[in-house]
Amino acid sequence: MRSTWAIFKKELRAYFLSPVAYAVAGVFLLLSGYFFSVIMLTTRTAEMRAAFGNMSIVLIFVVPLLTMRLLAEEVRQGTAELLLTCPLRSTHIILGKYLASLVLYLAMLAMTGIYPWVLLRFGNPDPGPIISGYLGIFLLGASFLAVGLFASSVTDSNIVAAMVAFGLLLLLWVLGWAGEALGGRLGDVLTSLALFERLNDFRKGIIDSSNCLHYLSYIVGFLFLAGLGLERRRWG
Repeated sequence: MRSTWAIFKKELRAYFLSPVAYAVAGVFLLLSGYFFSVIMLTTRTAEMRAAFGNMSIVLIFVVPLLTMRLLAEEVRQGTAELLLTCPLRSTHIILGKYLASLVLYLAMLAMTGIYPWVLLRFGNPDPGPIISGYLGIFLLGASFLAVGLFASSVTDSNIVAAMVAFGLLLLLWVLGWAGEALGGRLGDVLTSLALFERLNDFRKGIIDSSNCLHYLSYIVGFLFLAGLGLERRRWG
């Protein structure tokens, strides 16, 4: 745990010293705030169901920018060899970097807390769907971060890492559409693999353990793949 903590502190410090993190957070808040305002003024309903849906789309674009440098930058600068020759397990490196990105993402979500405050101030919203919606968008974003970290483990270019992550997230987005279009057993399989459709229950105020486990399985799976990518560099 001490090794993971050291990597975590290093990455978190790098995030808050980098203008990229502030720019990405600013874009996320600007877009999500715009959609929230437009939806609230248009529908005049005190709920965040549509806002969470729009947040999930914005995350497709911003998460790759948060994760692109986590491992690719280490390889490009030659510091990956130093990390890999230290008495550190790949698990410690992966977890430390992932947790740092997760804390930054939590900070971004915390700043959207003004949205439910506005609803409470000027309306009478049902708190259940708001709380479950935040849980769902957190798990979705946490899954995206794991995908992005994996993408960063397979290349030494930040741009390529961002594009790979974006492509994978876009694929996970359209899986649900493909499942609905195809139907049958194949359609059911594709729908079961989709990430975005799982958010719908959370937006409705339903917290289903199977949906939580689905997101957690994606997180564990892609972190495992990122660890394999890092091990490949250790022995490659």
